Amino acid sequence: MDVAVLGATGDVGRQVCAQLIERRVLPTSSRLQLVGRAEGSSGRVAHGLRADLVDAYDEHAPLIDVALSPDDVVADVIVLTAGRTTPARPGASSDRTALAAENLEVFSSYARALARNGSGHEVVVVVSNPVELAVAVVARELGRHRVIGMGAWLDTLRFRREVAVSLGVRRHRVGGFVAGQHGDDLVPLWSTVRISGLDTDERARAVERMRAGRSLDSFGAEIDAAKAALTDLVATDTGAAFELIEGWPPDLRVAARPWLTHQSGAKTAAGTANATVDLVDTVLDGRDIVVAGQVALDGEVDLGGRPLRGVLGVPVVLGPEGWTRVLLDEPAPDETRRLLSSADRIDASLRPWGLGRDQVGGAA
Repeated sequence: MDVAVLGATGDVGRQVCAQLIERRVLPTSSRLQLVGRAEGSSGRVAHGLRADLVDAYDEHAPLIDVALSPDDVVADVIVLTAGRTTPARPGASSDRTALAAENLEVFSSYARALARNGSGHEVVVVVSNPVELAVAVVARELGRHRVIGMGAWLDTLRFRREVAVSLGVRRHRVGGFVAGQHGDDLVPLWSTVRISGLDTDERARAVERMRAGRSLDSFGAEIDAAKAALTDLVATDTGAAFELIEGWPPDLRVAARPWLTHQSGAKTAAGTANATVDLVDTVLDGRDIVVAGQVALDGEVDLGGRPLRGVLGVPVVLGPEGWTRVLLDEPAPDETRRLLSSADRIDASLRPWGLGRDQVGGAA
């Protein structure tokens, strides 16, 4: 099977391409398509990136080619990393509305081209931000089940790691998911946490110790306070800022650590690419696997008698034809409240672009 990376020359796109080859997700008989734009520098860089990848991984690299127009994209799995990103520097703010305005046409042009020229079976993994907007735009053109945003899976892997660190175990021993919106509106689903080697009672006690009596009802305020505390440190003593995070609860670290990484001037390209390649590998594997992702819902989730419609990060079954089922059984009351609030905020952010829950049909 073939993979196309839209925006292959960006920070995350390059990492995705390298990890796809290095982790041997693609066999030598498959094709990796590096997609850029004919205008600007990305067209030139795409050819150079191809040469560099072949040079580095010649022994086990797939066939690699370059495409410079949305109409030339041909693959079984499409990874959308194209579009502008928030600058990585101290004091940089993430204005999701401004980012949406800049990236909307990028998302739309690729979505229209895929709908026009594709096979009708491609699965799209969305990396670009705002991920919820990109999912809504592409799903409107291709159908809901063929599009998944990787933000919730990245947040899930971060959550599992932070829980594992608190318990002194490795991440592979921890299960559990993060839902909601990618960013400050993430919803850590503590009710889904599973820890290998602990029975139900032991797990409940471990989770209770980590949560320390806190509720998700105050989680948003905690994130705001955490950012304020880190802002005072990051410009003067970044090391101390990262040390400060270590004393916080696992779910707060999930929100704070990536934000501080970006504020430090670094980026989260390696971790983002790792989560993305996980999802690509899942689609190519041929088996159905439970992951988390931003998807366009049409009533598959019912929270307190309210069927959810619109884009939201949830645990789903993902396979070679996209996502098929949502697995969100009886979240805790505070999780339900935060999920509903997150869904409403996502809907409000999509409405200016005509992509609110009551502005699009069921396919979106």
